[in-house]
Amino acid sequence: MAPAADSPLFPGFTARDIATDEGVHIHTLCGGEGPPLLLLHGHPQTHALWHKVAPTLARHFTLVLADLRGYGDSAKPQGVPDHANYSKRVMARDMLRVMQAYGHAKFSVLAHDRGARVAHRLAADHAGAVQRMVLLDIAPTLAMYEQTGEAFARAYWHWFFLIQPAPMPERFIASDPAVYLQEVMGRRSAGLTPFDPRALAAYTRALLAPGTAHGMCEDYRAAAGIDLDHDRADRDAGRRLGLPLMVLWGVDGVVHRCFKPLEEWQRVAADVRGETLACGHYVAEEAPEALLAKALPFLQESQP
Repeated sequence: MAPAADSPLFPGFTARDIATDEGVHIHTLCGGEGPPLLLLHGHPQTHALWHKVAPTLARHFTLVLADLRGYGDSAKPQGVPDHANYSKRVMARDMLRVMQAYGHAKFSVLAHDRGARVAHRLAADHAGAVQRMVLLDIAPTLAMYEQTGEAFARAYWHWFFLIQPAPMPERFIASDPAVYLQEVMGRRSAGLTPFDPRALAAYTRALLAPGTAHGMCEDYRAAAGIDLDHDRADRDAGRRLGLPLMVLWGVDGVVHRCFKPLEEWQRVAADVRGETLACGHYVAEEAPEALLAKALPFLQESQP
């Protein structure tokens, strides 16, 4: 059964834990009707971030909302020395197995932040499975690390805190998870105002769960190491994403201020469109109607 905190946010959705590779279980919710659409969240959140757009999307798609490994109610395995079991390659394979378990060989993806990085690798490694993709408020991981400057480092301080060797960052987060969440999310352009108290409660509950701090850190450690190796290998081989891709990002966000997202995605994908929205980082919660106005028609282009 889904945790009680999910019920008011996703009425009518069904919870299911799906075993993927290595016996890792991924927590999911499913609801709606139509072609399959996978929704992936970012840091330090869970699938709950989609609650403002899910009712509309569910009228057009069969939605699968998943917690990434290390987050929410999904498994949080102990990291390995090279952090490979939290690589985006492995996390993408988790999501492929999830969709296969639901009977979907082909599907589209809407993803934010860390989930968008997983989606990028999912489309790169399993091109035949992903039909269309909408990514929210990120530039490619490799571009962001290679172009890191002082403004980005100051604003995205958690990127460089979380990759420190275990167990230092885990201990700091575990000492007061609610404060960590408030600092990471509340320092953004909109503060905490856009967030439904029920969603904040769901995020806080997840952060309090044993292993979450470690899982989050391992996600970021992998991104600063093995994920960059995989991205550089793609770049060196000239591999680019071939699927239709839409990228949307907040005009008030750090990604807009420090990078050129559309240009960076055009370097790694052949069919890209995108623009800013009038919001900050948390697009689906700050500007749900604007997101739907752009993403829904794009995602429906592949429908009969």
